[in-house]
Amino acid sequence: MDRFFKRLSLTGFAVVLSTAGFAADLPTPVIEHVPVAPAAVGGFYLRGDIGYKVYGDPSGSFNDSAIGGLRYERESLDNTWMIGAGVGYQFNRYFRSDVTVDYEAKATATGYAPCGGCAAAGQFSTEKADIDVWTVMLNGYVDLATWNRITPYVGAGIGASYVSASNKTSLNPDGTFSSYDGSNGDWNFAWALMAGAEYAVTPNWSIDAGYRYKDLGEAKTVKLYNVGTGESREVWEDLTAHEFRIGARYTFNAPAAAPAYYPAGPITSNF
Repeated sequence: MDRFFKRLSLTGFAVVLSTAGFAADLPTPVIEHVPVAPAAVGGFYLRGDIGYKVYGDPSGSFNDSAIGGLRYERESLDNTWMIGAGVGYQFNRYFRSDVTVDYEAKATATGYAPCGGCAAAGQFSTEKADIDVWTVMLNGYVDLATWNRITPYVGAGIGASYVSASNKTSLNPDGTFSSYDGSNGDWNFAWALMAGAEYAVTPNWSIDAGYRYKDLGEAKTVKLYNVGTGESREVWEDLTAHEFRIGARYTFNAPAAAPAYYPAGPITSNF
């Protein structure tokens, strides 16, 4: 029996030695590096936009410093187009900010004033003026998430609007017509709310389609001579607009596609 156990022990020892020798002949195992995409970094960008502008109905009036004001009725402001440009910074994948300058082309404001000097009661004169706007705004955006290169966002902006009124005309029911030369512009506080989506064409170029609501303040015409008894002006208040915009954005140092990573050398383990 003792001899049997001795033989069994020698056999096990031989198996261990042979296994160790076989393992020594195997190639050295290599632990491969797993490529990791670089994290997105912030960067400066330029943007340009064009759009269609739908104005809300303003509040028009004739104001005279001596006799008071005369409120118009059935006011409206024609739709128009806009163009803009800006520069901004992408702080991270969720937040960016930019400064934009927009020009909003002339649109005609129309209102109807009760005509006190007309022959028939209840008649109205047609009052018109052309209004155009420059805006300078600081905007902030929250990029919600990205699906298939599409990133929806929401945002808000504050700034200033330079609102000009020109080409003031007045047409009475009896056919008499008056016009007033010159343009008058004033700065107003302005603010905006926006929402839209961006499509990344490349890591640097993207297309932006969005909606923007703007509050632009008011417009005042030049002084109207030979009207009323004091300093007379036409005033258009509550200038608001719905903008439907499309534009392009170029980000300067956007991360390129994830590069292939090659380890400096394999990490080996020795037996």
